[in-house]
Amino acid sequence: MIEKLQRNIRDSKTVRWAVLLCLAIPMFGSYFFDDIFSMVSQIFNNPELLKLGWDSEDYGFYGGAYSSLCVFGGLIICGMLLDKWGVRFTGTLFVTLMLAGSMIITYALSPAFPGSIVAAFAGNTLGFEKPSLATAYAGCALFGLGSEIAGVAVTKSIAKWFKGKEMALAMGLQLALARLGTAIALLLAPMVIATKQNADIPLSESNNMAEIGLFLMIVGFVTWFVFISFDKRSDKQSASGFTDENEDEKFRFSDVGKILTNRHFILIALLCVSFYCCINSFKRFADTILEPRFGEVAISLFGVEFKTSSIMMILLPVFTIVFTPLFGSTIDSKGKATKWLMIGSVVVLFAHLIIAFAPGIQLFGFVGLSLLGVGYSLVPAAMWPSVTKIVPESKLGTAYSLIFWIQNIGLLLVPVAVGKIFKTDKSQSSVVYAELLFIALAGMAIVISLALKKSSQNHPELKLDEPNKS
Repeated sequence: MIEKLQRNIRDSKTVRWAVLLCLAIPMFGSYFFDDIFSMVSQIFNNPELLKLGWDSEDYGFYGGAYSSLCVFGGLIICGMLLDKWGVRFTGTLFVTLMLAGSMIITYALSPAFPGSIVAAFAGNTLGFEKPSLATAYAGCALFGLGSEIAGVAVTKSIAKWFKGKEMALAMGLQLALARLGTAIALLLAPMVIATKQNADIPLSESNNMAEIGLFLMIVGFVTWFVFISFDKRSDKQSASGFTDENEDEKFRFSDVGKILTNRHFILIALLCVSFYCCINSFKRFADTILEPRFGEVAISLFGVEFKTSSIMMILLPVFTIVFTPLFGSTIDSKGKATKWLMIGSVVVLFAHLIIAFAPGIQLFGFVGLSLLGVGYSLVPAAMWPSVTKIVPESKLGTAYSLIFWIQNIGLLLVPVAVGKIFKTDKSQSSVVYAELLFIALAGMAIVISLALKKSSQNHPELKLDEPNKS
């Protein structure tokens, strides 16, 4: 009986998976909100028809806002606070910030904004030519910082709850559920925002996706507090007295230098930025890239007509939903993480080569996006659990934040660069120029993954290629 009472709720599979669901829902909402314009990015090529008044460069500027506060120190500082103050307090702070940012964006896109005091202040007092863009930029910056730190808190919490168990599978499932948010956003956007040629797009339509996203963010805010209740109970039950703030493993700011001088950490961080930039930045301009390359045919699904580029892009999150948990389970039981990192990077390179240079037949578009989805499943499933093997648990918040900081430097710059490409050159060659940038990034990911694999062979004590299950 005493042994039963001492059993931690983390040992219960039912509770662990319930906790995972509570952690995944806020990220589901985050991914949905971040991709509300991805599948209709071409509307910004015709600003005269869009009552919002943004062009493609403005959209790229808005997309880069997600990473602005992250890059300029916010992500690193907040990651250290996550280790110092614990997941529950810090995570709550940034889930709240994520929700607040989404509220500001939704308001900036709404019909109520143009005549508001905020619009007048941004335009007349601060001198912004496009007040809605400036306000949405501020909201997106807050949303991005909150989302990234919330993501770190979620990842660190999964590492705690699934340590020595199904960690890669759990992280893979969390990513899969989050990317389901992307899939639904890509599916819904063409349905709720007009994309027909020569059709005016009113502010009320520009705002519809943001309103849906805001509702999902509120649901995620509630489930985060359900997770907190589970986590508090787990800490109270822990026989070792472990809590978020265990004095024996208390975070110290001097630990940052140790992390930054870790060769394996640096390689994983560089792999992260090169890999994610050629996926996430591509997503922001997917419609702009795919339609000129492979043409458009209306396909009727569920009584609604979709462009073929929409169906192609939906394959990306769908493949990750299917394959990320599968690859995660394989890595848990078989190991070989660095091999899968290399294979995933190669697959992404081939995907972008097909998108850029294959004949303009729609079949090649579907093949390219399918391969991109497979690569997008492989690399994260192997990469995120690997961090737990090279950094102590008490420093994971800082480690993941440093990785995300480096990643966000790329996510700040690449969308801006791609937006400029499409603004200065509206011919089909601009698609090739954009894809050449993504191809270069994929090539970098391959080189880095090869270096990581060789380093892992030289340092077997890290057990990077060992199974995660103990």
